[in-house]
Amino acid sequence: METIALQTRAREEMIRLDGRIAEVLRLRGWKDGLLLLFCPHTTAALTVNEAADPDVARDIVAFLRKRIPPDEGFAHAEGNSDAHIKATLIGPDLTLMVEGGRLLLGTWQGVYFYEGDGPRSREIWLKFMPTPSNPSA
Repeated sequence: METIALQTRAREEMIRLDGRIAEVLRLRGWKDGLLLLFCPHTTAALTVNEAADPDVARDIVAFLRKRIPPDEGFAHAEGNSDAHIKATLIGPDLTLMVEGGRLLLGTWQGVYFYEGDGPRSREIWLKFMPTPSNPSA
């Protein structure tokens, strides 16, 4: 297992991870298989979405903030129930394909970390599952 450490800067933000993931793939020599990414935080999440236009990530954060505001009168005493709800909607994990040491994503796709209750020190766990060698495949 590998870990990517992050330091978020805002209460809510999206941070693109593809470059950091590609570096882990290169350093570990992971070539063909499935890459599992897991976010071990209850107020943060992972997603794949458009990476060609940074406005998309900003729009996602703005939409979530508008639809689930922090001052909605939630019962949770820490005052971050909105972040828990947003993280639940986005999800804590991704399974991505790796071929030839490269992450297989669509033309416009990127991998993002969603921060819902920052700024904080965060981490993402990565586990690689290599494709078994099969000469007949």
